[in-house]
Amino acid sequence: MAARLNGHQRDTLAQVFRHPTSHNIEWHDIVSLLNAVGTVRDTHKGHIEITIGDAVEVFEPARHKEIETEQLAILRRLLRRTGYAPEDLTP
Repeated sequence: MAARLNGHQRDTLAQVFRHPTSHNIEWHDIVSLLNAVGTVRDTHKGHIEITIGDAVEVFEPARHKEIETEQLAILRRLLRRTGYAPEDLTP
């Protein structure tokens, strides 16, 4: 599945799953990755709805330019559930 990701998106995906957790993943990089693997839309309540396949998650917009640790944990679960995991990063 990772074949349709560009190099920057692959790097972002690797950062999402990196241990220890990276605390400098910028939200706009996450949105770029998510747009490549699914759809991202703003809701009428100001949240961000992410759909990958039949999985849907809703996030509050980031308060800072970097993604927060709790959001990162939710994002990891979503990506794993939809087939985007570290083992999928090999070209």
